[in-house]
Amino acid sequence: MWYPDPETLHSPLHASLAVAIEQAILTKELPAGARLPPHRKMADRLGLSVHTVSKAYESLRKQNLIDGQVGRGSYVCGPAPHPAPQRSEREGGFDFSTVSPVRNKEHSKRFQTSLQELAAELDPSALQACGAVAGSGAHRAAGARWLAACGLAAAPERVLLTNGGSLGMSAALSALTRPGDTVLADSITHNLLVSGCSYLGLKLAGLKADCDGILPDALEDACRTSGPKVLCLRPSLANPVPVMMPEDRRRDLVRIADAHDLCIVEDDPLGPVAEDRPPPVSALLPERSVYLTTLSTCAMPGLQAGYMAAPGHLRPALTSRLLSFGGAGAPLMWELASRWVTDGTMLDFTSWQRHALNRRHRIASRVFRGVSWRGHPSALHLWLPLPDGWSSGSFSQYARQLHITVAPDTPFLASGTCPPGAVRVSLGAVQDESHFRKGLELLAALLRMEPGCLPHLAL
Repeated sequence: MWYPDPETLHSPLHASLAVAIEQAILTKELPAGARLPPHRKMADRLGLSVHTVSKAYESLRKQNLIDGQVGRGSYVCGPAPHPAPQRSEREGGFDFSTVSPVRNKEHSKRFQTSLQELAAELDPSALQACGAVAGSGAHRAAGARWLAACGLAAAPERVLLTNGGSLGMSAALSALTRPGDTVLADSITHNLLVSGCSYLGLKLAGLKADCDGILPDALEDACRTSGPKVLCLRPSLANPVPVMMPEDRRRDLVRIADAHDLCIVEDDPLGPVAEDRPPPVSALLPERSVYLTTLSTCAMPGLQAGYMAAPGHLRPALTSRLLSFGGAGAPLMWELASRWVTDGTMLDFTSWQRHALNRRHRIASRVFRGVSWRGHPSALHLWLPLPDGWSSGSFSQYARQLHITVAPDTPFLASGTCPPGAVRVSLGAVQDESHFRKGLELLAALLRMEPGCLPHLAL
């Protein structure tokens, strides 16, 4: 008789037991025709109630993974032609492809309450006219306060408001480059940087990196040979490979950039979510750096407000690009962001987000035990290299048949970068924690298989 490891079970116990049996069936540890222990024996062995085991078996029966006959007990039917987990309409499968913060009911409650307060207190004219492109003085002062929480000291006059990180990145690249210029970044970098450089007619060159980020020697060689104009960095839990670049590596890159008159665009969407992190690169080279951060990643996607810090000589060019790419300001979102920064709501959300991501990282550590992966306790995603025989495209398609979406590696690659065979798994879009755990467990089961052993999932 086969029994699961009781240490892998967690609350709710019936769902956890069902997942353990489902994994054993998918990996053929429990082949078709194998008998499952009777309800009472399974309950006694695992220290569960008979009712809990019955609920787990019933869940598997609904998925056509097991069946039962009088006199034979419960036995394995084998994977169905298109195996799929039981999905609630509320969750709609497992979305591990969208980078999104973890949220709960308190986020929605505070959002609704704040909007009601704004409607009652804000001068109606503020909502009926276009806002200043860079934000009002009060908005910029709140921005300077938030940047200080991110580790960057910036006077309010150095602060510009944006309608999100993507707009800030586009404006910065456009202001610092001309079509045909070379931009440097990690060889595996943010997908919006890849597409943004393409749209602006820029050459994106990927640099070699190690576990601490871009290698200084690679940056030095590129500066000598390709005449780049901009270095794009995400040193604090970069997307898609979550790396927390140590301070000495940041200083090495700053020294090289300064020696070669290279401008830096630093994207820091998580801000203070990660504690005890090194100072931003922009704090080390403020006169040659544009720093970007956004509040939607720290709190909720709907809060499309971000801050940009730049030296005074770049402000006119950046302001004109913000106007060209994003139009006039969004006073309602900027006002809400300013209030939340000022009254401490954003720091409350940041602290909550940090603890939620820590829990999810611990879950991933247990589920992917024995599997090679890259992550960080404060990151919104993890990077999952695939075993031999898998490409990111084929793995993504197999996962999709289990109603799981992940992000393949190809959109994150700078020109000329060989696909590493990996996927990005986001940790925040699946809001229910038990549902999140089950999705990861199904991914872990799929990782242990080989494509040739999955004819029932033939593409």
